[in-house]
Amino acid sequence: MTTAPDLWLLPDAVFDGTRLRTRLALGVTGQRSLELAKAADLPADARTRHVPGTLTPGFLDLQVNGGGDALLNNDQTPAALHTMAAAHRRFGTVGILPTVITDAPEVLSRAVDAALATKGAQGLLGLHIEGPHLSVARRGTHAAEWVRPFEAATLTHIRRLRAEGLFVKITVAPESVTPAHVTEIVATGAVVSIGHSDATAEEVRTLLAGGATSFTHLFNAMSPMLNRAPGVTGACINSKAYAGIICDGIHVADEMVGLAIRARPVPGRMFLVSDAMSTVGGSDHFRLYGQDVWLKNGRLENAEGSLAGAHVTMAEGVQRLITVVGASPETALDMATAAPARLIDRPDLASPENRDLADLLCLDANWSVASTLARLLETQPA
Repeated sequence: MTTAPDLWLLPDAVFDGTRLRTRLALGVTGQRSLELAKAADLPADARTRHVPGTLTPGFLDLQVNGGGDALLNNDQTPAALHTMAAAHRRFGTVGILPTVITDAPEVLSRAVDAALATKGAQGLLGLHIEGPHLSVARRGTHAAEWVRPFEAATLTHIRRLRAEGLFVKITVAPESVTPAHVTEIVATGAVVSIGHSDATAEEVRTLLAGGATSFTHLFNAMSPMLNRAPGVTGACINSKAYAGIICDGIHVADEMVGLAIRARPVPGRMFLVSDAMSTVGGSDHFRLYGQDVWLKNGRLENAEGSLAGAHVTMAEGVQRLITVVGASPETALDMATAAPARLIDRPDLASPENRDLADLLCLDANWSVASTLARLLETQPA
């Protein structure tokens, strides 16, 4: 027997996972959403309530190094992963892909163990292995001493995660892996993402042919797009692959973010990431590879002057996409919810239907997160 809604909510607009729509109603019962329906089709005796603003599924962030003073490279425990997820949930991100960057072999091993131990936990979507098979020239804040060619141990880790059904994304560079390696990784069901590379566009295309389907933080830590040398950046923009991008006004100029969105040959393949460090929901300082990193004027820099991750939330990125970059609200919400859901093959996370009300957000007229739907109904009873 199908449960009938006991209340129909009437938001000003709803992002339904595909489009931003008006004149829709969301049926709820208890702490759960059920279905969307046209407001005009509701029964005359339906119990309704207006919800101001735009209703959207909560954000999904596929590149999160830390949060709440927990940094995965410093603390590879289930507790650290839960702390990270909770810190980002405070800002409207309901699902994160914890990221472990280039480090000693035992760090990756423990991160894999922690991901396996938290399988199915709220807000944890799997594991992003960013490195160690990168380009030294484009390593960014990654420690050069731990950058190394592809090794069998990495494939073993991936297979362990995939055997338990965990989503895995691994960032690699053509300098450190071959197309055959990529094909072997993809055969496990993992997603191969290209990044931290100084390769030519031709070298990038060999990995795409091998099965790579994504790029890591477009424009950052990759060879630039020049008139006669498209580099990794040009190869990414011209490809049909997914591409993550940071929108904080620091990592990528706003004009370049807009250019990339408009230039992609297939819509819906750009997704927003934060690349957030432990300072989100935490203090203004952390240590990485034994060196201090401080938050100053919105920037996180290591001792070499390189950007060491980002101090930004998905909510801030969405607002900036709309109000500064000039992306349509529909595009921005797709980049923060539906596109990442498509990449990890979780269409359920792109829809406002059949969701916990705590996983749905109410955005105000300025595209800021005003509240979760659960909190709004609790604190502002009709």
